[in-house]
Amino acid sequence: MSHKLAGKVALVTGAARGQGRSHAVRLAEEGADIIALDLCEQIDTVHYPLATPEDLRETVAAVEATGRKIVHSQTDVRDADAVNRAVAEGISQLGRLDVIVANAGIAPQSVRESDQYQTFLDTVAVNLTGVYNTVHAGVDQLIEQGEGGSIILTSSTQGLSGRGGNGSGAQDGYTASKHGVLGLMKTWSFWLAPKRIRVNAVAPTGVNTPMVNNDVVQEWLAEDPDAAGVLANQMPIPVIEASDVSSAVAWLATDDARYVTGVALPVDAGFLIK
Repeated sequence: MSHKLAGKVALVTGAARGQGRSHAVRLAEEGADIIALDLCEQIDTVHYPLATPEDLRETVAAVEATGRKIVHSQTDVRDADAVNRAVAEGISQLGRLDVIVANAGIAPQSVRESDQYQTFLDTVAVNLTGVYNTVHAGVDQLIEQGEGGSIILTSSTQGLSGRGGNGSGAQDGYTASKHGVLGLMKTWSFWLAPKRIRVNAVAPTGVNTPMVNNDVVQEWLAEDPDAAGVLANQMPIPVIEASDVSSAVAWLATDDARYVTGVALPVDAGFLIK
């Protein structure tokens, strides 16, 4: 590894497994110390298993295996005060903050959706308000350091498309929240560019993580004839790997992308050209 983030500190949410773990480990391999946040408990409207404390411990071990430091906490991104405390503690222990990866998200699509409205609210709360809380917990530190920085938000191909819409609370909430993430990215990139802080988003297609690869989502895909459109790529591959997204995140985090800001970068196997 090139260690292009040596001496830097990166905050990653949703870090217990899936894309979040992959991003944390990849940024550590590039030389960054890590502040890792994850809820590690269930949300009532999400029918697939969410991450556990053991998952988060595995992320800690994987980061430590790279030789980097990691400060971790079980923190709900929906709770602004809790996120502020967790990020402040991480900065206190590691001394600075340079990269924010607001990755935590849920996709509660299910044939068993029992409360459409609450499912919508929960999805937006995690996927959009959680991104807002995460960035605002750390951005003042980047500004005060005066050394620039990189903020990377996890959107989705669903943030650039309406394909797969079915009127459910989960799908409405997911698509709306991932579009909203791009709105935050654009307004924040305009705000922070004069401070040399770059703000970008990644927009993955379906990724081979527990959020997609679980019995609940597979049942939904099997029973809803239109649902398959959400995971239909133009390249002959059903889903990509978390490491594919991490490569884009790592590039956006380093000075290799030092003049890239305000961009929604699809990592989508041709989903959006189909």
